[in-house]
Amino acid sequence: MRLEQEQCRSKRVHQERRRAGPVGGESGFACTFWEVLIAVVIVALVFGTIFNGYVIGAKRTQWSGYSLAAQALNVQAMEQARSAVWDIAFSKTEITGMNLMNKTLTTNGPNWIMTGYTTNIMDIPWKGVNYVMATNYITVQTIFENGNSNPWVQLQSIRVDTVWPFDGWGNFSVQTYTNSTLTFIAPDNRDPASLGGTD
Repeated sequence: MRLEQEQCRSKRVHQERRRAGPVGGESGFACTFWEVLIAVVIVALVFGTIFNGYVIGAKRTQWSGYSLAAQALNVQAMEQARSAVWDIAFSKTEITGMNLMNKTLTTNGPNWIMTGYTTNIMDIPWKGVNYVMATNYITVQTIFENGNSNPWVQLQSIRVDTVWPFDGWGNFSVQTYTNSTLTFIAPDNRDPASLGGTD
């Protein structure tokens, strides 16, 4: 009985509100056109920002892959130069025989500078002709650490600059980047007599 009275009372209140019409000049609709439009714009901005974040992340990942591939070529050229025999005792300098394009060897007494470059395909996925080339510019020079005093402390400075292109930023222009490595090496000195050995 009490439940029926509550239901009747709530029906009456609902009917009275209907008769009274909208309160405070409110529209009878749930949302106005402007509210819907603003909601759509906000949703579009949110999804646009999320999509743009994924695109920028993908481009940045691609750039990192290119940079790592260029660094691998850089280290490859560096190791090739470092593995050459350089023995002052036997007057043996194999590094001057490196297979470089446009190689120049400038000597000034015991000092010399060798420059040249190599090109190679970067180790990134490619098919057909869409490979990416990188150029290793190599500079090797002798340095006397303590000048010309006796004994000479002679070193070789090996520098490799790997220049590689990247066009993934979307502005229709290719930008070039450079990975550089510089190291110093000492002579091998494989002559036992110069080391005080008896062999």
